[in-house]
Amino acid sequence: MEMRSLDRSGLRPENGFSQPLLPWPALNAPFEGAWCVVQPGSSTTKHAHPDYEIFIALSGEAVLESRGERVPFREGDIVHFPPNTDHQVFNEGTEDFQMYTAWWTPDTVEGFLVRHHEGA
Repeated sequence: MEMRSLDRSGLRPENGFSQPLLPWPALNAPFEGAWCVVQPGSSTTKHAHPDYEIFIALSGEAVLESRGERVPFREGDIVHFPPNTDHQVFNEGTEDFQMYTAWWTPDTVEGFLVRHHEGA
């Protein structure tokens, strides 16, 4: 077993503040991911990309905006964004909003499969 803990001092100001999952040499994953903290009164950058992506709300409350629709996003909620779908997270509350995000493309999955078969 290999475990990593959240290092709040290492959070980078990209799309909120995030700590990327990768690179992690011991982990062969078919996805990439990051722990994200969106501070009160702030938001992530509105963006779209060719990746599939899920957000898992861990604590706090936020508002998701995608394709002109705004919906509440709370602890325990999971959302999926298909490729090229714009999305943005707004923290309109008074406490940090924390979520985990994972994303992947066919190339990410193919790389996983190659590494898996090479290691088998």
